[in-house]
Amino acid sequence: MVLSYDSLSGYLQPGNPYFGCLVGRYANRIAKAQFTLDSATYKLAANNGPNTLHGGLKGFDKVIWKATPQPGDSSILLEYRSADGEEGYPGNVDVKVTYTLKADNALQIDYAATTDKATPINLTNHSYFNLSAGQAQDILGHELQLLAPKYTPVDETLIPVGRLDSVAGTPMDFTTPHKVGERISQVQGGYDHNWVLEEGTGLKEFGVLYDSISGRVMTVATTEPGVQFYSGNFLDGSLTNTRNKAVYGKHAGMCLETQHFPDSRISLRSRMRSFARERRINRRLCTVSACGSKRYL
Repeated sequence: MVLSYDSLSGYLQPGNPYFGCLVGRYANRIAKAQFTLDSATYKLAANNGPNTLHGGLKGFDKVIWKATPQPGDSSILLEYRSADGEEGYPGNVDVKVTYTLKADNALQIDYAATTDKATPINLTNHSYFNLSAGQAQDILGHELQLLAPKYTPVDETLIPVGRLDSVAGTPMDFTTPHKVGERISQVQGGYDHNWVLEEGTGLKEFGVLYDSISGRVMTVATTEPGVQFYSGNFLDGSLTNTRNKAVYGKHAGMCLETQHFPDSRISLRSRMRSFARERRINRRLCTVSACGSKRYL
């Protein structure tokens, strides 16, 4: 149900598009590969045109994590220290991420981090979903619902322009279920935008993905304010060492990356994740069922 490789070599190949990875120190894009915090300007690697994407040249997806099985047989803790200055970011950051498989077919991911200096941080998971498990070559027939009344429009480099626009009457409106491919031709380049989730506290269920071929339904919940829906626009069939020698062409999978907003230090300063000497936690929960019937929010 997720795009993957048959060996470690697949994940190490040049151009691996973040399959299943843990993204940080800052997920998504930071404009012009720099930011200013507490009157200091920090330069980052421009690895996505003029911008920084998913932490830079060696983000959290490319480092070695300490892995510790937790009590029972269904949970593992990953730990990593990101040193002060790593990829240009300030502060030593200690990150702990716990993956737990639950009895109701849910995958729960809990993120926590501490730092000794103010720094931006934005952690997410970058799995590509195709609930047909290979029966369909793309996700254009999947039905998606997002409880998100607004989104952040972007410029030509996919940086938010600083507005929260209503989705009503646009191809960005998934407040009621629509097939991914139904209106994708109306969105230049395909979907790769941040949706603004309904306000709330704690873990909130915001999304449903349904595949009619397999009958599988996936619900997604988060404590975060936004989600990046990416429709696999840059997949081109060139990846090697894929599981079962699958060819992952355009739209072969889609991502729902729960997050703080892209480039939020500029576009929406109040939504920025920047902290010092404190512990921050967020949670993501994905539940998959093969119920054979649609279920929407």
